[in-house]
Amino acid sequence: MLDGVFSDEDGDYPAGTYLRNPPGSRHAPHSDPGCTLFVKLEQFAPEDRDKVVVDTRSAPFQPGIGGLRVLHLHSFGTEHTALVHWPVGEHFQPHRHWGGEEILVLSGEFIDEHGRYPAGTWMRSPHLSEHNPWVEQETLIYVKTGHL
Repeated sequence: MLDGVFSDEDGDYPAGTYLRNPPGSRHAPHSDPGCTLFVKLEQFAPEDRDKVVVDTRSAPFQPGIGGLRVLHLHSFGTEHTALVHWPVGEHFQPHRHWGGEEILVLSGEFIDEHGRYPAGTWMRSPHLSEHNPWVEQETLIYVKTGHL
């Protein structure tokens, strides 16, 4: 949830909640105050049956490579989903994405040799794509890899 409160028969999910319903599940979504959410429908392996709810505002981030901090959200097979916090001025080594990568910039600005991506930018890079990312300001991204 990016803003507001999303609800269904199982509860209320305020901004900062990662909610993942498994393939084939059903619910009655609504929002009394209104909300903005990032939705990916029909994007999961049919045998991946886990429902996941994470309050990203209180869940602990773990140390990542360099100065990155990572909050693991979900994994299944080769697919991995996480939030990654980039501190000011962080540079990451050039790398290749086995199975592709999707990024949603939640705050700050993500940069690589292909362009600059401010908050709200969603990008999808194909299998074996490469880049050398960095940031100039504190940045938070949602990342999903290994699924394309």
